[in-house]
Amino acid sequence: MSELVEVQNQSISTELQEVLEKAKDYTQHAKAANTTKSYRADWQDFTSWCQARSLSVLPADPQTVALYLTDLADSRKTSTLQRRLSAISQAHQTAGYDSPTNSHLVRTVWAGIRRTKGVKEEGKDPILVEDLRQMVEMLPDTLTGKRDRALLLIGFSGGFRRSELVSINREDIQTVQRGMVVNLRRSKTDQEGRGEKVGIPRGSRPETCPLRSLEDWLTTAGITEGPIFRPINRYGQVRNRRLTDRSVALIVKKAVESIGLDPKRFAGHSLRAGIATSAAMAGKDERAIMKQTRHKSTNMVRRYIRDGELFNENAAMGLGL
Repeated sequence: MSELVEVQNQSISTELQEVLEKAKDYTQHAKAANTTKSYRADWQDFTSWCQARSLSVLPADPQTVALYLTDLADSRKTSTLQRRLSAISQAHQTAGYDSPTNSHLVRTVWAGIRRTKGVKEEGKDPILVEDLRQMVEMLPDTLTGKRDRALLLIGFSGGFRRSELVSINREDIQTVQRGMVVNLRRSKTDQEGRGEKVGIPRGSRPETCPLRSLEDWLTTAGITEGPIFRPINRYGQVRNRRLTDRSVALIVKKAVESIGLDPKRFAGHSLRAGIATSAAMAGKDERAIMKQTRHKSTNMVRRYIRDGELFNENAAMGLGL
């Protein structure tokens, strides 16, 4: 962006000025909206911290960044601190400054924090098949209940991220003999919009079949085009807009609480983690799991597999205890 600002300050033709404006617009779309939003909030936190102590924000001194990290180390997760560092670095690079995060001081303090706190984060619990069956059974046969049932079953069986789930339109769904195909137009790992197809098979039980639940919801709600998952107002009217990804987390938490589980231990990601763990428990191989969840890295998938296989061929089983 700093390079574009330099060009803008130069005397250029009207034609090039129009091209420049387009280039600036493209830079705004270089990162996903959620990533940009997080960076903005992280940068604002650093800015507020510096201003409260009368320290320079931009450019920031390496010592300032080191003190900022140290001050937050006891109250923030290492993943949060890592994101704050990224935001600080991005802001400096955009403004044309060298990033203080590359200094020896900041890197040494950051390494010490990571070693002290550890880098393993406590993730949310996965929703397993038995949990899901109980959750959808507890949902009422109302408009909201039908929507939530479809959302939970589609989210689980498709291994969708929250943002992916709420982005699905009616036009993106094709019913085929063995189930349905969802044309996922854009996802976290497909920022260029090439698109991916996700197959969701028909369920073996009518009450937990993803296709039946979705058809029931769409028919009842009268949705023939546009977003498939929408908010419902207090008068029982379906709104003409899509749910937010935060709404997915709230629906999941409410559903797990209805079957006696601690909602604090679950989130929207629990559906995606749930199918990966459940598939591993059922003996599905790594390739099949990654195909459905669309994970690009094996690291996280293998963690799900390890968790799912804890009691497979367990040496402590069958010993007569």
